[in-house]
Amino acid sequence: MARPDREVRRWTFDRHAELYDRGRPPYPDAIFEDLFALTGLPAGAAVLEIGCGPGRASRRLAAKGCRLTCLELGPHMAEVARRNLAAFPDVQVVTGAFEAWDPRDARFDMVFAASSWHWLDPDTRFTKAARVLRPGAFLAMLGASHAFPPDFDPFFTEIQACYRDLGEARSAWPPPPPEQGPDRRAEIEGSGLFTVIDIKRYLWAVDYSADAYIAELNTHSGHIVWPEWKRDRLHEEIRRLVALRPGGRIRKHYLSLLHVSRRRP
Repeated sequence: MARPDREVRRWTFDRHAELYDRGRPPYPDAIFEDLFALTGLPAGAAVLEIGCGPGRASRRLAAKGCRLTCLELGPHMAEVARRNLAAFPDVQVVTGAFEAWDPRDARFDMVFAASSWHWLDPDTRFTKAARVLRPGAFLAMLGASHAFPPDFDPFFTEIQACYRDLGEARSAWPPPPPEQGPDRRAEIEGSGLFTVIDIKRYLWAVDYSADAYIAELNTHSGHIVWPEWKRDRLHEEIRRLVALRPGGRIRKHYLSLLHVSRRRP
């Protein structure tokens, strides 16, 4: 992603903070069980979360007893996060960009980024993450992307005609299967600052009504930046296709990759 595009698009979420909080599905429990098994972090560990959003993953870390400093770029999203995390006294939400944030003398046991690492400046993100970590501490990155296993819902093939009509067609269809999706191993090791401990893949699915799927779709920057008429056309076609389904629901698969690495001495 080009730098100007990244700078514009990473700000799009803030004006849809409430919708993001309602529309995004929670990560599976197994991810966090594996995260803590791999890191061995005890209760009371100091964790810096970059791009906490409305605090969905933050709650899972706080429930494990972590002392959290959550950085959130957008002020509206940060306010939603403070509301959602109010029950956890050891959580602090700081509004601002990771790149500009001054950690002073703070050092952490883990830096954690859920669906946010790709929005950070690639020239500085590893260096700054290493700088705020204690020697031997952890960097964990987690994401969730639309996945297309062999049994993916045919709705997503049907809706491609609408994307093509709108000039938003994918370059290739269908996309590669989940096991072929690239990971960040080369990027992490190429930084010279971290050693990869493990990379785990999780395939999971969520069933949506038409309105629930549209709400989820409108939390993604690629759709947020569309003009309103284009979103309206897509939403109309989604509702039409889903209405033809028995039960009026579709199933979307997600692929989450958990990268856990350790800061080198």
